Amino acid sequence: MTEEQPERADRALPPRRRILRDEVWLVLAVSLGASAVSALISFIGSITRPGGLANQSAVLNRSAAPGRPWLDLAWQLFDIATSLVPVLLVAHLMMRNRESLRDLGVDAGQRLLDLGRGALVAAAIGGTGLALYLGARASGANLTVVPTTLPDVWWRIPVLILSAIENAALEEIVVLGYLMHRLQGFGWSFPKAVAASSLLRGSYHLYQGIGGFFGNLAMGVIFCLLYKRWGRVMPLLVAHALIDIVAFVGYVLLAGKVGWLPTP
Repeated sequence: MTEEQPERADRALPPRRRILRDEVWLVLAVSLGASAVSALISFIGSITRPGGLANQSAVLNRSAAPGRPWLDLAWQLFDIATSLVPVLLVAHLMMRNRESLRDLGVDAGQRLLDLGRGALVAAAIGGTGLALYLGARASGANLTVVPTTLPDVWWRIPVLILSAIENAALEEIVVLGYLMHRLQGFGWSFPKAVAASSLLRGSYHLYQGIGGFFGNLAMGVIFCLLYKRWGRVMPLLVAHALIDIVAFVGYVLLAGKVGWLPTP
């Protein structure tokens, strides 16, 4: 090979920015970007169905094999495990780029601080989010969100807790840490990156209705601001997990026993 040939080969290689741009699109296409498109289609179906949004329901954790608890458990664990593959993909791609999840603040280096911050954020956002949901549903802007219809078996609550942790890890590592990191690496301003991350977060919650979209859009903005302040995903991951655990387990304990909690 002549000296000119390597130079031509180098020029033919895609620039690093284009490779990283394609990487972002592919990660979103196999994870929450695809979920956003699915949620939009679901939302269109809901608003065009007679009866109004408040008379429809969105189930978050449903049985995969009714009447067959052991098979159901296998499917639940399989779904949780495969839903975390995009997180592993992000970790792999960052490692190939001589980065790691530590660059996003995903590590156990500040366990107590992360837990404390996460608990405070969860307490503030969880209560506000519940009030917004109840208001949105009462106004007809939201479906009835049913956190679970899993059968009353011994593994129901452990699976719900694992599901909450999986949701938190997927959303906060991919949509908060990774996406913000990449977009700002492309030269996007912080407000522009916040808008993209938050709009995506709201979009894949559209299946819940308009209230679900705007509530999660607001949560996305708050999480981005806190991520910039703390430089760590972990406290926001903890907060998200706690919010979902309380929602899932609280529904199991309270559904049908209190009048203010909507049920189908």
